[in-house]
Amino acid sequence: MLRQFCLGTAIVLGTAALANGAFMLISPLSWYFAVPGVTTTGPFNQHFLRDIGLIFLFVGGAFLIGAARPAWRVALWSAASLWLCGHALFHFWEVAVGICGPSVLIRDFAAVTFPALVSGMLASWAVRENAVRPVTGSVVTM
Repeated sequence: MLRQFCLGTAIVLGTAALANGAFMLISPLSWYFAVPGVTTTGPFNQHFLRDIGLIFLFVGGAFLIGAARPAWRVALWSAASLWLCGHALFHFWEVAVGICGPSVLIRDFAAVTFPALVSGMLASWAVRENAVRPVTGSVVTM
């Protein structure tokens, strides 16, 4: 049951990251104005938004590929989680040094902090799962 929940969660997280990354790449200006709070972080920069869009494509791909390929899961989910957690910590740092007020942490929770927490839990589960049930095949079914 836990295994199916974690794999399903990874698929949802991966799909959401892919959708966000695609939106950032296809229509960075629309993304800039659509996401609450983004316009307060600085002027529109198409190149920067597309760079971050690529990162979200990689993060999404990592969760989706990791869900399908147990042998790659720990590495892919850990790498994706490292970026998502670093991104969330950067938002906390901005509050700590006075760049933003604490209210941004609440505003950004669903899109920044929550995915980081979920990804960290998924990566931790993958490490434990791999220790208990070492991977012998490359494709898993839910």
